[in-house]
Amino acid sequence: MSRYGLLAAVCLTFLSPDRRARATDLSDLQRETLGAYARDTWRSLQAMTPDGGLPADHLTRTESGWQPAGYTSPTNIAASLWSTIAAEKLGLVSSEKSSATLQAMLRRIHALERFEGFFYNWYSPTTGEKIMVWPGGGPIIPFLSSVDNGWLASALHLTARAHPELSIDVESILGSMNFLFFYDTYDPQDPLNHPGLLRGGYYPIQKVYTGYHYGLLNTEPRIASYLGIARGHLPSEHYFHLKRGTPVTSLPEHTQGKVLPSWDGTLFEALMVALFVPESPWGPENWGKNHPRYVRAQIEYGLTEARLGYWGISASSDPEGGYAPFGVGRLARSPNPRHGRGVVTPHASFLALAFAPQEAMLNLEKLAKSFPIYSDFGFLDSVDVRNGRVSNQVLVLDQGMILASIVNALNDGFLQKTFSDGAIENAIRPLIASDRFALDDETSLSPVDSAKPLVAIERTLTSWKSQAGYALLTPPMKRKELRRSPRRYAVR
Repeated sequence: MSRYGLLAAVCLTFLSPDRRARATDLSDLQRETLGAYARDTWRSLQAMTPDGGLPADHLTRTESGWQPAGYTSPTNIAASLWSTIAAEKLGLVSSEKSSATLQAMLRRIHALERFEGFFYNWYSPTTGEKIMVWPGGGPIIPFLSSVDNGWLASALHLTARAHPELSIDVESILGSMNFLFFYDTYDPQDPLNHPGLLRGGYYPIQKVYTGYHYGLLNTEPRIASYLGIARGHLPSEHYFHLKRGTPVTSLPEHTQGKVLPSWDGTLFEALMVALFVPESPWGPENWGKNHPRYVRAQIEYGLTEARLGYWGISASSDPEGGYAPFGVGRLARSPNPRHGRGVVTPHASFLALAFAPQEAMLNLEKLAKSFPIYSDFGFLDSVDVRNGRVSNQVLVLDQGMILASIVNALNDGFLQKTFSDGAIENAIRPLIASDRFALDDETSLSPVDSAKPLVAIERTLTSWKSQAGYALLTPPMKRKELRRSPRRYAVR
């Protein structure tokens, strides 16, 4: 048996198809290792975010040192908020310091220019001004993204839950973010044009919504749906209008049962929301099966099918330059020319900690030993394991997901409990509990799917570019908006 086959066999021995990990699954040494990862990761987040300031999107390592990006986004700001709360729980910053930092950040957030209560997609992290021209040149069309605002609103909700003394400050921002603004009410007579979904966003200058909706359930925009329903902005039925997609057999061998696809087959699409919402215990027969199967499929792909020797594929920096939605083709709803590349990102292993802790820890250890991917700022963002080339960046979002995964692993789902106890659980848990994904049979996918079929047509990237002004929305040096490209979730 080859070394890849042996490693795959060991991993599959540990990994049960529908099993969620527990904190006790980690040894004392593994917990110490995660603590060390957390300290270095937090150091990178501090470097990206001056005390009480807005975070840079990323840091790039150059010959003269680490250089911050000249732009940030609502999701980046969200990652900085939740990372501060995670660092406090991990003992990396005092409660007093955390509260003061969060309060200063809230003041900066409150001062940002908004439209109808929502935040624009790109700001200067130093001045807080809305960016109209990219660093290095190129105009920007001002845009309000429903998913980016969903992540910032969720981080604000978490902040108020973690620090009740900040609730008034939080609500002064969050209270004006009514997600009904993005909602396209379901019309059973015209579900093609009015599918009961969140629109991708809004262009204030043109006074027009995007022609696409976020429609695929197993993707990270569902956080906006959860929060909008819990805050009473959206009807509960909206959850069931989200498309489950046809469950796929994730790999030809070893896999028992099926899994819901995401758009690009990336781990962050499937599991980022689960850092804050305990979907698996709330839905043991849907998310409770889908999440661990999705992780297992990623492991099997990396170790068995692609024979990379490593696993964990997600949207990340490309070691060749830029940012790309790398993924596993079998788990993807949309074909992607990047499927099959050997780019592995550490944040994917951290996201998998809740479902495959031993496999995740082993994979991270192997990556650190095999490539120059570990730094004073923790793991660099990615490595092409086929040629050994390592990214020279750390991203605030990916570092934030790493820290969130660690605090949950070491503290029994701390961020999940803090975020979801109360209104979120009361509104969302019954919906998840009643859902069906048809993972083990061929019957209906959900109450709405069976009773009121929706018409779903994915727009092509070409048509969206023409409509939305792709080149004007996206940094020419990175094309980062591919992370949430409307093509990935378009349902019209």
